[in-house]
Amino acid sequence: MPPIQPGQRVAVLADSQNLYHSAQSVYSQNIDYSSLLDKAVQGRQLTRAIAYVIRAQAEDEDSFFDALRDIGFETKIKDIKTFGDGSKKADWDVGMSLDAVSLADHVDTVVLCTGDGDFSRLCHHLRHEGVRVEVMAFDESTADELVEAADAFVDLSEREETFLL
Repeated sequence: MPPIQPGQRVAVLADSQNLYHSAQSVYSQNIDYSSLLDKAVQGRQLTRAIAYVIRAQAEDEDSFFDALRDIGFETKIKDIKTFGDGSKKADWDVGMSLDAVSLADHVDTVVLCTGDGDFSRLCHHLRHEGVRVEVMAFDESTADELVEAADAFVDLSEREETFLL
């Protein structure tokens, strides 16, 4: 796969739930999405930046969604589902994957901001289509198969002062 070039078109897809839970469980801090986007783009041509978020009726979540948009992310919001037994579920795996596949013809690089190993198959598919795949996540909570499937891995843990608030 080609190295990073200034003319490359890049899409950044951020799995906000995965990033949030990783940052909280390992560091008890939040993600600096502005720094995350800057590092993901690295001077290339940004085609799309999408943050996949869950509406959980939490305090300040609307201001968080607004802040993501101000930074430059398009937000895709899904409501959390509560089942009869009280369990809750919400994830964007299928939505992120469909967007990545749809964008593949329009970008040179897809940056997946997640540590979820479920995306390793997506990485293989995108690379087969000629798209460079970069993963940005915390090494402590990133699946080995995802790192191995990507062209490049940026360990957010190596620069906590940059990527955490």
